[in-house]
Amino acid sequence: MKKNKQPTILITNDDGIGAPGIKNLVEAVKDIGKIVVVAPDKPQSGMGHAITIGEPLRLHKTHHFEGVESYSCSGTPVDCVKLAVDKILHRKPDLCLSGINHGANHSINVIYSGTMSAAVEAAIEDIPSAGFSLLDYNIEADFSGARHFVRLIVEKMLKTPLGKHSVLNVNIPAKPLELLKGIKVCRQAYAKYEENYLQRNDPHGRQYYWLTGEFQNFDKGKDTDVWALAHNYVSVVPVQYDLTHYTYMKQLQAKWEK
Repeated sequence: MKKNKQPTILITNDDGIGAPGIKNLVEAVKDIGKIVVVAPDKPQSGMGHAITIGEPLRLHKTHHFEGVESYSCSGTPVDCVKLAVDKILHRKPDLCLSGINHGANHSINVIYSGTMSAAVEAAIEDIPSAGFSLLDYNIEADFSGARHFVRLIVEKMLKTPLGKHSVLNVNIPAKPLELLKGIKVCRQAYAKYEENYLQRNDPHGRQYYWLTGEFQNFDKGKDTDVWALAHNYVSVVPVQYDLTHYTYMKQLQAKWEK
């Protein structure tokens, strides 16, 4: 950022524009720059990188945040980023922030997360970004510690030369601020849900299935997001949208291209 230039910061989420998390995100950074909010008009958790095709998208100006320009969007979190850049800002913002999500987005959750997919979409569009998540699903969760670290990380992002495709996955333990030990920049753990679909019958006797699961950490490393969060650190994982497995690619090239 050039000295004295006020940054433009796009804010979105996947829990919907009325969620407490996005209100706390706006509060944490609203005096740092020009804030524009474009967020889904309803919860979009677990949407991943979905986009809306085959039906129209609608934008409505809202007044959810005092003194902050904001819009609700009928589409997904990724739709929000695309529409914000093309139809509202008419330019690329200096940063895109997504969240604060209600619930964890560590380890494998990054694949399914609408919060993180919005941040990744921004990175695809050459906009440095970060997705923030608090490890508390309660609608009345305490965001005071999260606000502190959101502010700290955003300030660091604005002061640090970042690549245009930079995207950070930030998870924050649901602990009082005084118990949070600081930031750990770490890697994504190999951990996932051992899933099970419960089979039930509705009142009409028709079968349906309800997804359940138990989180399992298969990674005992002390350099992972799961370890950091379990030890009351805020985890920061730099992620990328290039899914190429370069080591495996080289192995296949050596064996298959003879």
